[in-house]
Amino acid sequence: MNEYRLVVCEKPSVARSIAAVLGAGKREDGFLSGGGYLVSWCFGHLAELSDADAYDEKYGKWRREDLPILPKSWQYTVSRDKQKQMNTLRALMHRNDVYEVVNACDAGREGELIFRTAYNLNNCRKRVKRLWISSMEDAAILDGFDNLRDGAEYDNLYASALCRSKADWLVGINATRHFSLLYGRTLNVGRVMTPTLAMLVEREADIAAFQPSAYYHVRLDCGSFPAESERTEDRAEAERIAALCGGKEARVVTVETSERREQPPRLYDLTALQRDANRLLGYTAQQTLDYAQSLYEKQLLTYPRTDSRYLPQGMTEKARELAAYAAAALPFAAGLSLPCHPRQLAGKVSDHHALLPTAALRDHPLDALPAGERSVLTLVATRLLCAAGEACVMLETTARLECEGVSFTARGKRTVYPGWRALDAAFRATLKSREREEAENGLPPLNERMTFLPVTASIREGKTTPPERYSEDTLLSAMENAGKENPSKDAERRGLGTPATRAAIIEKLLKSGLAERRALRRRICLVPTDKGISLITVLPEAIQSPALTAAWEQKLREVEQSALDGEAFLTDITDMVRELASSEHPVRDVHMLFADNRRAMGVCPRCGASVVENAKGFVCTARGCGFALWKKDRFFAAMRKELTASVAAALLKEGRVSLKGLFSPRTGRTYEADVVLEDTGTPFVKYRLEFAEGRKRK
Repeated sequence: MNEYRLVVCEKPSVARSIAAVLGAGKREDGFLSGGGYLVSWCFGHLAELSDADAYDEKYGKWRREDLPILPKSWQYTVSRDKQKQMNTLRALMHRNDVYEVVNACDAGREGELIFRTAYNLNNCRKRVKRLWISSMEDAAILDGFDNLRDGAEYDNLYASALCRSKADWLVGINATRHFSLLYGRTLNVGRVMTPTLAMLVEREADIAAFQPSAYYHVRLDCGSFPAESERTEDRAEAERIAALCGGKEARVVTVETSERREQPPRLYDLTALQRDANRLLGYTAQQTLDYAQSLYEKQLLTYPRTDSRYLPQGMTEKARELAAYAAAALPFAAGLSLPCHPRQLAGKVSDHHALLPTAALRDHPLDALPAGERSVLTLVATRLLCAAGEACVMLETTARLECEGVSFTARGKRTVYPGWRALDAAFRATLKSREREEAENGLPPLNERMTFLPVTASIREGKTTPPERYSEDTLLSAMENAGKENPSKDAERRGLGTPATRAAIIEKLLKSGLAERRALRRRICLVPTDKGISLITVLPEAIQSPALTAAWEQKLREVEQSALDGEAFLTDITDMVRELASSEHPVRDVHMLFADNRRAMGVCPRCGASVVENAKGFVCTARGCGFALWKKDRFFAAMRKELTASVAAALLKEGRVSLKGLFSPRTGRTYEADVVLEDTGTPFVKYRLEFAEGRKRK
């Protein structure tokens, strides 16, 4: 009897790539087979932690007395559209001819959780091996299968992922219900989403509280260069200095020239790539991740969800080869001298090394890629060449002058060797919207005791500016550095979320209506909505603190490194949830924070609360009621009628409405009838038709 290895991938596209390399080319129902392998897949998370009402029907209604909800034994739910694939995996795992299961899901925390959940829920006990690769190239896949690791080596990674998942459930379920009930409206609270929102709100408060102040410099025109006095907030003093020095002699007192070397940038991790793609290309963090993931699956990019910006020592010569392919692929690199020093790319690496283009770039023209993927791959290839390049060398000159006893300073800089900056400038020249770069302003040859007569004096006025609103670029940076007292390039990363999850967190904020993208001064900024500001206003510090959430992320990393027991982490989360659930001191005048400006359409026949219109229908504002008149109801659609605001208002007031022009699919003619509302007590009400005496349905 033939024996098989079962390979479980995270998604079908990855499964097809791996199967092609392994020789598993025969298509089956939900898997591929051949060459001693069965290759199947998940669809991301096949099963997820169940909603609260799965533990007890009473949790279907939100009640304060039921909080906190703390499952003793965690349950999982498989959605209807994924059940067939889960059944397929179960059958494959329990086949007598399958002797081993290979976890080929993405090599990271979430990939480990996806596989282990499916493996455990299917009660599989067969030996597990782990495929851990950083590239989807054929050679990398083959090498990975030649060097499969024992699945038990990743038990701690799974424990960390499971703790993260349970913590998010505990905080999300309990905090959302508690504060929604406390304030009488739905308030979405998330373990990472809420502290991220808090940073946006804090920045908005800083901007609102900012009071600009004027400051002044006196500028001397010395013919071929300017010199400026120290800053003063006193305009009268600036006017006095200008009047004193105008038309007088300025003398050079000191001249200092120093060489400054600007070292090449480090390679990209995911967050750094997302930041540059947002700043230079205008892509959202999620778009960049999607493009990078697609490039990874096309074997053109290494594993994107990395938090490392270095390469292991053994990869430096490989990087030299990749740099040559990158130089040949980039049209703006033609004619440039591109010295390559790959050894300087080596450093501390976490689970995966920094982002790199793969050798497939040699045979895959950039022009053949979709625009988004092409731009992201261009960024990564350019960064490899820059990072392996030479330092940019500049001469900086500072001259101090005196005029009538007042000190003035002139500064200039000049590039003597562009180094990596030459390629960076060539790349930026290809962009439609370019960042303003600081212009060179080299000073003329100066020496001590040189004089300039006469000089012209003028006043340059400036104003202090408030902090800038967050863009996705700067918000990603703030999330990455949250909780770091003294961030450094080698510091252990804490921050909010992980490189793999930050894009999703930002998108969730936007979809929840807590923040929005807004074009301000030619920048796309992330701004909290009134709803978001109100939410942060009423939440306690414990649930909205970026520093606390960053500390939790550090503890998850300690679980991953076996330095902390997962149960100890969850105990901390549980204790905080219990404390939150016991708090009963709402913010005063909360009705002013959450004023509902939506027009009331009538009174709910079920509970007596107001019914308001939203995009999908006319819904009751009372939490837990569930009454709604849906605009796209099949009853009205069948009669080619719209459930308009006036129709909804009549149904709410009288329980019925008379309508003309109702369409009969049977006869193709129209008729008149009364539509009568029948409340079923469920989210979907029913309607029936009544005809006046003597009036017949046509």
